[in-house]
Amino acid sequence: MTNSQFSSSVLFYLNGSRRVIDDVDLDMTLLQYLRSTGMTSVKLGCGEGGCGACTVMVSSYDTATNKPRHYAANACLFPLYAVDGLHIVTVEGLGTSSSPHQIQLRLASLHSFQCGFCTAGFVMSLYVLLRNNPQPSELEIEECFDGNLCRCTGYRPILDAAKTFAKDAWKSGSLIGPDGLVNVAQANGCGVKDCCQLQTNEFSLPEPAASRTNGAGCCRGGSAKLGCCKSATVNGAEAEKIEAMKQFRPYDETQEPIFPPFLARYARGETTDEHCRLALMIRNRRVDAQCKLFYRPLSLKQLLAIISEHPEAKIVAGSSEIGIEKTFKHSEFPVQVYVSDVPELRQVEEVAGGISFGANITLARFNSALQQLSEQHGLVKSQGFAALKNALKFFAGNQIRNVATLAGNIATASPISDLNPVLLATGAVLTLVSGSGAERQVPMSEFFLSYRRTALQPGEILRSVFVPFSRPYEIVRSFKQAKRKDDDIAIVTCGMRVRIDPKSRIVEEAAFGFGGMAPTTILAKEPAAACKGKTWGNSAVLKQMMAACQQELQLPYTVPGGMAEYRTALTCSFILKFWAISCFHLGIDCEEAKFVAEMDLDAEERALVKGQQAYDSVTDRMVVGKGVAHLSALKHTTGEARYVDDMPPVGDELHMAMVPSARAHARIVSIDSSQALAAPGVVKVLTSSDIPAANVWNIFHDEEILPTNTVHHMAQPVALVIARTRKQAQAGARLVQVEYEDLPAILTVQDAIAKESWFPEVRQLKNGDVDAAFASADVVLSGESYSPVQEHFYLETMGAIAVPKNEDGEIDLYASTQNPTEAQMVCAEVLGVPAARIVCHVKRMGGGFGGKESRSSLIAAFAALGAHHTKQSVRLMLDRDMDMMISGQRGSFLGRWTCAATRDGRLLGMRMHLFANGGFSHDLSLGVLDRAMSHVDNCFRFPATEIIGRICQTNTQSVTAFRGFGGPESMIICMSMLSELAQHLDMPFEQLQRINLYEPNDVTPFSQKLEGQDWNVPRMWDELSAEVQYDKLRREVDEFNACSRYRKRGLAIIPTKFGISFGVKHLNQGMALVHVYMDGSVLVAHGGTEMGQGLHTKMAQIAAETLQLPLSTIFISETATNTAANTSPTAASASSDLNGFAVYNACKKLADRLRPYREQMPNEPFSKIAKTAYLDRCDLSATGHYATPDIGFDWQTQQGQLFFYFTQGCAVAMVELDLLTGTHTALRTDIKMDVGRSLNKAIDIGQIEGAFTQGYGMYAMEEYLYSPKDGRLLTAGPGNYKIPSALDCPRELNISLLEPKEPNGLKTIFSSKGIGEPPLFLGASVYFALKDAVLAARKQMNVKQLLRLECPATPEVLRLACEDEIVEMTRVPKEQKQGMPFAVRI
Repeated sequence: MTNSQFSSSVLFYLNGSRRVIDDVDLDMTLLQYLRSTGMTSVKLGCGEGGCGACTVMVSSYDTATNKPRHYAANACLFPLYAVDGLHIVTVEGLGTSSSPHQIQLRLASLHSFQCGFCTAGFVMSLYVLLRNNPQPSELEIEECFDGNLCRCTGYRPILDAAKTFAKDAWKSGSLIGPDGLVNVAQANGCGVKDCCQLQTNEFSLPEPAASRTNGAGCCRGGSAKLGCCKSATVNGAEAEKIEAMKQFRPYDETQEPIFPPFLARYARGETTDEHCRLALMIRNRRVDAQCKLFYRPLSLKQLLAIISEHPEAKIVAGSSEIGIEKTFKHSEFPVQVYVSDVPELRQVEEVAGGISFGANITLARFNSALQQLSEQHGLVKSQGFAALKNALKFFAGNQIRNVATLAGNIATASPISDLNPVLLATGAVLTLVSGSGAERQVPMSEFFLSYRRTALQPGEILRSVFVPFSRPYEIVRSFKQAKRKDDDIAIVTCGMRVRIDPKSRIVEEAAFGFGGMAPTTILAKEPAAACKGKTWGNSAVLKQMMAACQQELQLPYTVPGGMAEYRTALTCSFILKFWAISCFHLGIDCEEAKFVAEMDLDAEERALVKGQQAYDSVTDRMVVGKGVAHLSALKHTTGEARYVDDMPPVGDELHMAMVPSARAHARIVSIDSSQALAAPGVVKVLTSSDIPAANVWNIFHDEEILPTNTVHHMAQPVALVIARTRKQAQAGARLVQVEYEDLPAILTVQDAIAKESWFPEVRQLKNGDVDAAFASADVVLSGESYSPVQEHFYLETMGAIAVPKNEDGEIDLYASTQNPTEAQMVCAEVLGVPAARIVCHVKRMGGGFGGKESRSSLIAAFAALGAHHTKQSVRLMLDRDMDMMISGQRGSFLGRWTCAATRDGRLLGMRMHLFANGGFSHDLSLGVLDRAMSHVDNCFRFPATEIIGRICQTNTQSVTAFRGFGGPESMIICMSMLSELAQHLDMPFEQLQRINLYEPNDVTPFSQKLEGQDWNVPRMWDELSAEVQYDKLRREVDEFNACSRYRKRGLAIIPTKFGISFGVKHLNQGMALVHVYMDGSVLVAHGGTEMGQGLHTKMAQIAAETLQLPLSTIFISETATNTAANTSPTAASASSDLNGFAVYNACKKLADRLRPYREQMPNEPFSKIAKTAYLDRCDLSATGHYATPDIGFDWQTQQGQLFFYFTQGCAVAMVELDLLTGTHTALRTDIKMDVGRSLNKAIDIGQIEGAFTQGYGMYAMEEYLYSPKDGRLLTAGPGNYKIPSALDCPRELNISLLEPKEPNGLKTIFSSKGIGEPPLFLGASVYFALKDAVLAARKQMNVKQLLRLECPATPEVLRLACEDEIVEMTRVPKEQKQGMPFAVRI
């Protein structure tokens, strides 16, 4: 091929504007390009296509149909060189906050998001769906988000808002009903003709309604079917939805921008007189480039010529695999050939005996083709197609399926591939073609040679995949098990096929393909041999097959990937399922076929998420308490909200990367940075010797900024590399050579206890005579319970920008931190300058959850150190894996306990030893331990208690704050103890709990009285039990379990109380500064930071209420240490209390000063009043301060009040468990919370749902694993660490707020309560419902041993806990459990 046949320019459209890039950077992703051009809505959340924060719409022109095709893609993996001929649309291309798209408006108005970092990704996923299907079903809407993660909301409000676009759903005033469907019955508002709900206004997010107390309401007292929406009798949540939704307009797809006509002509080759579409050949001229030469052929002929010349070239299609290899493995592929524009590789055609699929067909198109083929050829011939389609249903997320290809999935030869086992089972045949054009056919069964090695020769490509038609009396099925059902890599996956003689039922053919059971995808020979020639449906054959499977596929205890027993059990479980399903469909009457409905879970249509939020309308206040939308909501949905890394560079800004330790515990022998300093772009390498002042930090000053002699955990930053680009800094960091001398490492809390590796502090709480209680008890039970590690997984990783002023040591610090004052102080101490020279600014964070309370100061110090040395702005943003390896997490707890009770379940005493894994330094672990000890009673009265706490020192990253701060950790230990006591007493768990609940005026183990007027747990327990009809639910669950063999349901109710106050007395203070400007606008600054929890919105509401001004006049710009000094961290669920009262006090001063002017000018606008006051030299600025009264607890004397009050709640959860796999579905959750008189009820509902979902993840999904071999974190990133997805949301989620019967007597701001952390423990309701289901399964199997269920209750834990014959058959014998396991929980 000649150079004239190639172009080196890439042409595409971005949000409707043409762009041409000459000599494109071959290493650059679309995300990097977009962000470099100011399109900062596209976020880097993970870099591996696992979170969806970078989702964009890609539009291409299909010349076969002469129509544009729209699909969602992950910009973080999409190569920039692949955009030629495409139209890229980001959220900026949809609308602005002043003129939003309907998607942006609806999601903003209905409280869909909190921190907003993930928001643009969700907007774009929904936008793509609507562009392809303007009237989608509710199910299609829910499933369009399967590639998007949110850590804040719990997903329900996102789904609710998105469902307003469902077919025939939109009406002015429509609602999402309790059934999860859009309810058009409310189209007439509250039922009164011409209700104000249906009045049409110009767009703006709705102001809160003015107070109405005349009883007539907005509709003149008419007969409303729900009561007037402004009346206290209506469900305020639904009324506020109507208020927001009246502004919506029907979605009109005809108003969307058309596909650029030029690109249509470009695709058809009709632009010869303009920019002509040619094959691409681009050389990367950067000396440090990973890709040196790139080709993009447009035909198979061109492709074959290229690979003939470059047989070593890396073939690239969707880049979903190569993108990860380049980012995380730093693999280099000097020559790359992009094949997604070769039409011959996408063709689907019928050939003799089956269908030939072009190997480079995307998985999304493959899925559509399978659906069409199944409909065209019917059930008999399409068994294999249906099995492949079923496998695709749970294959990654939409964004990945839209670009990943069939060839890519096969050729990467992953041993846990979703599709390869199914293709093996169907008898698929591959066609390979070489650069010379020679073709050869290779059966799938001969393609995989060894781990990641295939039969492909250099210079060969995979051209097509032949899948044969299934034949009569043949059944094909696929199965997959993962940690999370949707968008997750497989633990075990399989495809199974059997064909029988219809008369004799003799098996003629059988194939069982498995992934996850060997270094390659395999066909299991022994199970096939065990059934071939035998009668299908004979139970003896089933047993022989399972035994053969267990024998052939038994895994050793130390197998890579771990889970040896579970994986082997899954193979037998899948055989059992396949047996039942196939017998049923072949008309064979056998025992297992009777339970096919329980086995064939994938055949069921997913139930819609539904639910209701309930609270009374607020009528006695102007704005406080009302469900005002987050003040940044429209900025979130339009991409205008700015986070740290969205800030434009300052001057010749430099970038920083860290050199992570390669040891868990070792002495540093030497650090050689010479290679790094010689690398392109590297400016400086910093080590501990470059720190000008203090090299220690944190409260106990027991942690170095950079280590001098010893590293204490794997990935601990050893040195810092500063370079001109982020990529150069990271490349330079990999070149720094560190020599180590290994030291013994301790990872787990159990090992630390055994080796007595402690921090010195010991905490004790004693109350009553425990020994006497034990002596008088009917039952004394001992045991131990574990509370797991949990990763924060805020979507915005940690980051900071330090901008030196190069005068007097001043630095402006822009950080993603919950604690700007600590960041300021640490930087000042490190640099040896007064704190007044450092100003820390926090605009907003993309989530925090406690993870950015202390550890963020280290990142800020690194950036400041770099700015100090270079005199230039320095930016440090962590990649997801590095963030997870160094930033701390919720620490594990081990509780060793003994409890005593009477025969009827009355608790008498408890002795509890709590051991916290603190990591390698103190950080906040002592405070976490304090709160754990003060919450280990949960809501239950123990007349005598002895609680002792220790912190274990281990060689893991330092444990830090996480939402709940020790409370959820100790409460799960307490509840596990009580659950085991209930089993021992043969008493319903709910009964044991209810009879032991604290009553009003009882006293806690730390001697705090539960004031009668504010102790509401018994009331909430009884109200919630009545509302959900708990006794009826229990009967229904029991009846279901009696009739179901392979599925069991579980039910649980649990309470929580959470003390509100910092444990350290001096932190219980807040401050504010308020300015009234002469135009009547108001600027509020306060000490709290905004991380999505709506703090700024609540503060603005308090200011508006106090000043009696519209909310729109109040503005909060940022949190900064020069406007709010000496602030407490935004933590402990106390920030609304502390800063709210401070804002109130400042505004009260201003209101008092302005009162005379208002009285003199009663009918004048506030702008004129403010200017008049200014001209009269009235001070229009005020500070406010607040210190929480009455608190202060001395742990030595155990005297004083520890908490100002308690936020309380109860939850009921119902689940369904698949006993054969351990997969569960959260069927229903009902939560009732006491939040006092809420400052913003809608925001508080969002906090409840988000906290619950985070707790659900902690107790039932999220598994944090380390390698015992080297101390490496194995679950760094969304690929291995699984937080709940949108499709894990309970199918029914109902939230209600307890409405006070009388004033609660709280001396808090407007009698409200803190809400951020308290609901998290209620996620454990799902865990205990799962335990209830497992107990039902064990009862069926006549297992009588006490159940001690591990936490988190992952599918592996649940499956093995069922203790059936399959589990027993696949157990690894104790004598074989030798050697080091693959992974450990720490």
